[in-house]
Amino acid sequence: MNWFDRIVLLATGLAAVYLIWRFYGRYQQKKALHDIYYIEGFLVLFISGVLLIFGGWELLASPYVLTVATLIPLGVSMGLMNQFMPQYKKYYSWFALVGFLAIAITSVGGMPLKKLAVPLFHGIAGLIIFLLPIKLNMDKKVPAGFWWVGIGGMLIGIGGIALAFVTSGAQLLFFSQEVILAILAPLLLLMTLAYTWGFTKDVQAS
Repeated sequence: MNWFDRIVLLATGLAAVYLIWRFYGRYQQKKALHDIYYIEGFLVLFISGVLLIFGGWELLASPYVLTVATLIPLGVSMGLMNQFMPQYKKYYSWFALVGFLAIAITSVGGMPLKKLAVPLFHGIAGLIIFLLPIKLNMDKKVPAGFWWVGIGGMLIGIGGIALAFVTSGAQLLFFSQEVILAILAPLLLLMTLAYTWGFTKDVQAS
């Protein structure tokens, strides 16, 4: 990992800390569970970034890092479902739990099913983060600009699925390991900035 990547990851971590601070402030007022899920997702993002800064991209090969990183899309998607689709939150909670356990067991155990479990659960969580904010914005149920959360979801979906293919020994389209590692740090920063812009609009409105 070069210094450019480290600086970009540091900026990503600072943006994640800012979001955690905003969510915590709202939680102190409203005590809503969805803010806890958001905090969990971005706290994992911050910790993952710090570990990568000091440990390098080699850490991505660890099944434990891959498993913990799954909490980022699952945490954000759980927050969205709890906040905006409460009628489905119980079902999605079970889905998220099964997904996390499936990724943990197949990754740590080195099972071939990891090639299915990681893209499947990452992909569905990413689609929720991508589509739900845009739909809510179109229906004018959220503040203008909240659709940026969907852009963050699109970026995490692309990066997460492509990275999952690489760590599993396969390749998605032109996303070779070299290509992924070249764009991963800027992709994480753009993703976090999109989340920051969109979620800040929601926090300000509430």
